[in-house]
Order: sequence, then structure tokens, then C-alpha cells
Amino acid sequence: MKAEIFTIFPEMVSMWCGAGLLGRAWQTGLVDIMVHDLRSGANDPHRSVDDSPFGGGAGMVLAPEPVFNAVEAVSPVRPLYLLGPGGRRFDQQMARELAAGEGFSLLCGRYEGVDERVAAHLVDGEVSIGDYVLAGGEAAAVAIVEAVARLVPGVMGNTTSSEEESFTDGLLEYPHYTRPAEFRGWRVPEVLLSGHHKRVAEWRRAAALARTLERRPDLIAARGGVSPAEEALLAEYGFDQVTSGGYGPDRSD
Repeated sequence: MKAEIFTIFPEMVSMWCGAGLLGRAWQTGLVDIMVHDLRSGANDPHRSVDDSPFGGGAGMVLAPEPVFNAVEAVSPVRPLYLLGPGGRRFDQQMARELAAGEGFSLLCGRYEGVDERVAAHLVDGEVSIGDYVLAGGEAAAVAIVEAVARLVPGVMGNTTSSEEESFTDGLLEYPHYTRPAEFRGWRVPEVLLSGHHKRVAEWRRAAALARTLERRPDLIAARGGVSPAEEALLAEYGFDQVTSGGYGPDRSD
């Protein structure tokens, strides 16, 4: 997978992308990340990339000329997305779509906004990571690249990890436990200690359903509700009544 990022802070993005799981994938060549400095497209001695908005108003606007110049100089892999609040909401489905392609590029906005001619005539669309405001698109770009890179074969050490994560099947992920089996009086659900793989898998499915019902009912609605078979599974493992205090009447079973 190839990802190209355009930003006025290339060192910041390179540092983030060079750490952790994403950094290892980059170093080993499983993902190819290229970070481009938007200031390379500026023509003045100060390498200016912004200017005041026509019509007045607070803040500065990322100017079209340096952005067009920087992008056209390298002909990045397409699609090229502008990161902004008005774009398509990035989610796990979009991550899968991007992972299935040969690559994508991201343009990080800054200041008060980006000249509209960039959005209208240079990029292939806009993407948002949520309904809130950031100082720029760099954090969003790294989040998207990491989410997509995790789906590239070989990036995750355990190939089943990405298959069982939150949102993979329209559900939040089931709860996780590790040693000790009892901590400060809180005991791990007995089924996880049983060694019965089928029952463990069923419990995890029921727990994922219960957690999603409690915390993200919108996800349940989007997948068409809970099926009769799933209702039976919830009841079998004590999750038939999702309460604010946990999942089912007894979190230890």
C-alpha cells in the first residue's frame, strides 16, 4: 500500500508515522509512506503558503498556487483526499476500501481553511474523521494511514487481530482479560478459563453484541437490529438484559 501526505509540517507527520506498528510496517516496506512539504510549491523567498481571505474575516487561508504546485510536481497516487469537516466520515468500511486499492493521498489543511479551488479542481474528494475542529489535518492523516495500514497483509503480527477488532462486523469488540484470573475481587468470566473454544467464541460474540447495544445502539440499528439467533445467544450467556452497570446480571459468568 502506498500513502502520500501533503503538509506544511512534514517532520511532524514523519515522526508519527515512523513509530510503533506503522513505523515497523514502513521500515519493512509493507507500506510505502511519502510525506511532501507543501512549502515546496511556494515561489516567494519566505515560502509562504497562506494569505488573508477575500471579503475579510479572521484567520488565514491556505492559498491555491503552492498547493497545486506541490501536488502537480510529484503526481501522487490517487485518490487524493482533502482532510476537512465537510467530507465523507472516515470509518472502518472506508479503511477497508482504501486498503483494497493500490494507495491513496491526503492533503492536510491548516489555518482558517483551504482555498475552495483546491477542493473543486485538485482533489478527488474530502474526508473527515469526526465532527470537531483540529488545528490542521496532520493528526487526521496519521489516524487514517494507521487504520488502513493495519488491514494490509503482514502488518499485524496476528492475522486474526484485524478480523476481530471493533467495527469489523458492525459491532464493538468484546471485552479482553489477562492474568491474574482474579484481581481485587474482580474475577475473569469463567467461560474464558474453560478451554472450550466454541463456548469462548460464543461468549465473545454475545459480549460484543451486549457492549454495542449498551454503548453504540446506532451501530445495532445500522445493521438491522438483533436477530432471533443473536437474542438467544445473549440470553444463553446472561446478556439478555444490558444494564448501565455491565452486561447481564452477573459479569463473572
